[in-house]
Amino acid sequence: MLDIKFIRDNAELIKRNVNNRGAKVDIDELLRLDAARRELETTLDNLRAKRNRASKTKPTPDIIAEMKKIGEKIKRGEEKLADLTPKYKELLYAVPNLTHPDVRISADEDEEDNPVLETYGKPTKFKFAPLDHVQLAQNLDLIDFDRGVKVSGAKFYYLKNQAALLEMALIQYALEIATKHGYTPFITPDMAKQDILAGLGFNPRDQATQIYNIENSDLSLIGTAEITLGGYHKDEVLEEKDLPKKYVAVSHCFRTEAGSYSKFSKGIFRVHQFTKVEMFQYATPDKSETAHQEILEIEKEIFKGLGIPFRVVDHSTADLGTPAYRTFDLEAWLPGKPNKNGQMGDWAEITSASNCTDYQARGLNIKYKDKNGDKNFVHTLNGTAVAMSRTPIAIMENYQRADGSVEIPKVLRKYIPGKPKVIKRK
Repeated sequence: MLDIKFIRDNAELIKRNVNNRGAKVDIDELLRLDAARRELETTLDNLRAKRNRASKTKPTPDIIAEMKKIGEKIKRGEEKLADLTPKYKELLYAVPNLTHPDVRISADEDEEDNPVLETYGKPTKFKFAPLDHVQLAQNLDLIDFDRGVKVSGAKFYYLKNQAALLEMALIQYALEIATKHGYTPFITPDMAKQDILAGLGFNPRDQATQIYNIENSDLSLIGTAEITLGGYHKDEVLEEKDLPKKYVAVSHCFRTEAGSYSKFSKGIFRVHQFTKVEMFQYATPDKSETAHQEILEIEKEIFKGLGIPFRVVDHSTADLGTPAYRTFDLEAWLPGKPNKNGQMGDWAEITSASNCTDYQARGLNIKYKDKNGDKNFVHTLNGTAVAMSRTPIAIMENYQRADGSVEIPKVLRKYIPGKPKVIKRK
C-alpha cells in the first residue's frame, strides 16, 4: 500500500495516477475518513491521558463521576473508530502503486496497446497445416480433459505420459537457471493468510477476485508463489548487507478466472490450477530497477534456451496490477491461437516481471537497516521463470512435426527418463 501521509500531501498526483490506471477508488472519501480517524484518535488520546492523570490522584466523588463520563466517551469514540477503520483500510489498500514515468498512459486494457520493446525469433512457419495444443495433446495422449472435468470440474485436467514428464523437466530446467544466478530454491505452501494477500496488494474479498478462499478460515489458495515468498519476511527488519535476497519457488497456483469469459481460454491456456516456478527479490530502493532488469533477462534466457519465439512488452497503465510500479511480459508465439483477424497464430503472455517498489513491503511491514542504522522499507520484485500450462502449449505448438509428433527442446531432454528427442503416441 502507499503511505497515507504521501497520499495526503500529493492528493492530485494520486488522483491522476488512479485515473490513468483505471482504478476504482474514491480518494476524496479516503481522505475524509483519514481526517475523521485522526481527529478521533487525537480525541481518544487526550481522554486517555486525562484518565491516566486522574488515576494518580486521590479519588473523590466528583473525580469518580468525571472518570465515568470519560470512560463512556472513550467507549463511544473507540466504537466510531472501529466503524470507520474497515472502509478506510478498504480504500487505502485499493489505491494502486505509483507508476514508472516511462510507462505508457492508456485507458485501453487491450494487450495490443502495450509497447513492444524487443522480439526474439520469428513466428514459426510450417510446410503443413499445424494443429493447436488441444489436438496435439489428444492425438498423442498427453492430456485428459474429460476425466479432469468429471473429477474436478471445468478447466481442470490430467497431464499424462510425456506431458507429465515435460512439466517436471521444465521445473528442473528453470530451477537450474535461476539457482545459477544466485536464487535460493523453495517449495512453498499453497495457502496463505488473507492478511498476507491484502498486504501484498491482492484483494481476497473483492467480488472480481481471482482468489479461492477457504470457507470457515482466514486462508486462501495462492494464485502465485509471489504471495508466499512476499509474506516470508513479514514484520522483519533485514540487514542491508544481506540484500538483495533472491528466491525461486515451485508452487501450485489456483485462480478463479473470474471475468475472463471473453478472453482466450482454449484447452489448458486458462485454467483453475497449474504449477509455476516464480522468482522473487527483496532489494534496496536504489537497486530495484537493476533487479527488475535482471529478472527480465533471466526470463529471456530461459525462453531463448527453449527456442520459442517471444517478444517483450511493457504494460501500459491500464494493464498494470495494483501493486506494480512497472511490469514487463514475455509473449510467446502460439501457432494455435487465433488472432483478431480470425487466422491462426498470435502472441500470448507467458511470463511477467514486476517491480512493486515499497508498496508490498509497506503493506507487510518489511524493512531493512542501512549502514547508518536507519530503517527503510525494502523494494520487492517478482517474475515468472516458467508457468505451466502455457509453456508446454508453446512447446507443443512450435515444435510439432508433419507426422503429428512433437520434438522436445534440446535443453529439456536430459531431465526426461531416456532423454527422448520426440514425443510420439505409444
